[in-house]
Amino acid sequence: MGRAYRASSAEGRQAVAGMHKKDQTMAAAHDTRRKSEDGLWETVKVIIQALLIAFFVRSFLYQPFNIPSASMYPTLKIGDYLFVSKLSYGYGKYSFNFSLGGFGHEILSCCPIDFPGRAVLADTPERGDVAVFKLPTNTDVDYIKRVIGLPGDRIQMREGVLYINGAAVKKERIEDFVDPEGEIGRPVEQYVETLPNGVQYRVLDTEPEGEADSTQEYVVPEGHYFMMGDNRDNSQDSRFLNVVGYVPIENYVGRADIIFFSISQEATLWEFWRWPMDIRWNRFFNLI
Repeated sequence: MGRAYRASSAEGRQAVAGMHKKDQTMAAAHDTRRKSEDGLWETVKVIIQALLIAFFVRSFLYQPFNIPSASMYPTLKIGDYLFVSKLSYGYGKYSFNFSLGGFGHEILSCCPIDFPGRAVLADTPERGDVAVFKLPTNTDVDYIKRVIGLPGDRIQMREGVLYINGAAVKKERIEDFVDPEGEIGRPVEQYVETLPNGVQYRVLDTEPEGEADSTQEYVVPEGHYFMMGDNRDNSQDSRFLNVVGYVPIENYVGRADIIFFSISQEATLWEFWRWPMDIRWNRFFNLI
């Protein structure tokens, strides 16, 4: 009788211990699952927060752009990536446009605000600024050029020399521009221009008697600006009234401030082993 009781008690204790062990295993599994879910949710929250911060910065502070053409050589090269300051001229009609797309098709577009001029923190472009703006003849297209003419200015090109309000802009010949990557295949005449406010920059003259080297006199309307590319013979700009023309103040996106990345236009996504050689390390963080 005593032995049977002791055996029964031992079996009971083993059963209870087994149940405790099972409960502990289930609790441990539950804790692990909960920790995994908590970790996943924390990761999701971090991603959402990062996206919201990126959206805020892009919408209100700095927007990244890349350079697709040679119209601003030698200042900006194809494959340069730069930040455009939206605070420079205040917020306008095209400051908050956001679009998402691929393969030449727009998937999502939001936040256009239709009002004239600059409404918040308003300021005006200065002569010599490099600025991004919406093409007046097609506002789906972004252009980047240099501000040459202010409202009321008279602008003209005469035999390759820029005139502002009847006075020739100082143009000094320097060494030829030679592109080490061969994007411009031959040495090109290069000059330093000095605007009336003292801003200096380099311009190229690829054709001594180019199409737009001699023009009519343009009178910049009130509230508009005259834009030109630094690669004078390879730039569609305000000299071509039917393509670009005068740029309204509300079309400005912002001022180009700094190059944050640059890579040769010959670089390809699949030849990743060439990226260290194709990246233009010396152009990183160059001020514009």
